[in-house]
Amino acid sequence: MNAARKKAAEAMEKTDLVIEVQDARLPQASCNPMIEQLRLFRQKPCLKILNKSDLADPIVTEAWIAFYNRQEGVQAVALSCKKPADVARVPKLAMALAPHRGTALKPLRIMIMGIPNVGKSTLMNALLNKRVAKVGDEPAVTKIQQRLYLGNNIILVDTPGMLWPKIQHPSDGLMLAASHAIGANALIEEEVATFLADAVLAKYPQMLKARYGLESESEQPLDGVSVVEGVARRRGYLLKGGGIDLEKAAHTLLQDYRTGALGRISLETPDSRAMLLAAFAEEAERAAAAKTEKAAAAAEEAARRSPHST
Repeated sequence: MNAARKKAAEAMEKTDLVIEVQDARLPQASCNPMIEQLRLFRQKPCLKILNKSDLADPIVTEAWIAFYNRQEGVQAVALSCKKPADVARVPKLAMALAPHRGTALKPLRIMIMGIPNVGKSTLMNALLNKRVAKVGDEPAVTKIQQRLYLGNNIILVDTPGMLWPKIQHPSDGLMLAASHAIGANALIEEEVATFLADAVLAKYPQMLKARYGLESESEQPLDGVSVVEGVARRRGYLLKGGGIDLEKAAHTLLQDYRTGALGRISLETPDSRAMLLAAFAEEAERAAAAKTEKAAAAAEEAARRSPHST
């Protein structure tokens, strides 16, 4: 990851525009802060592509588009990189962000970035109308940078998917795991599925009823755990001895979310993100105050125990 970051920093110096591919279902959770830091340091404009928008709640996606378009030097668009008509809009949007480039002498140099498994390679292949980048439903498929000529005086640079060293918010990690940006070996699917089920219960409970016949009852309301258990029972996922196979049920729930079989679901909104950041800042402030108070108390105790104190 550090090597990828270093190469990205070097390549960005020689590009005119950054296209950051994000997951429309979790735009900020899938936004790598290192990419943002590099881009702002080099003062490069950014076209944010909210990919997989056909899997996201369209009302929430519109709110995210408005959120990003209020930022200086940023243009956001929601699309599906699997749809040629959607991808065909990208070159024109890119040219509008860097109008001083795009000639034979000064081709528009575009860097495509994003976290693993968010759709960068799919976008590259669609733009070039041929398979030049390996695509797979797993993280970290792209291993090296690629420099490719799109035509119309546009050069594309594809980069390996980059995650950042430490994910600050646990919910971000769970959202990334649910969307498959983090590999299966780095997570416990039952835990991720329980998180996902709680999120869907809070915003889209009707989808659980439509897909699995699950609905909350006043005497015993559903929670994430009972949803996973319910999926196991409804689908007949049983272990030897008659117990329910929670691992298989968790995998089914996650796959139904990832493929859109469960419905169009967004896991975060601009408002929920603002609330998360406010809570994080408040907690950090409390921790800092407690640390200062503890240090002051220790200093006072040390002074009291000092033989020179009166």
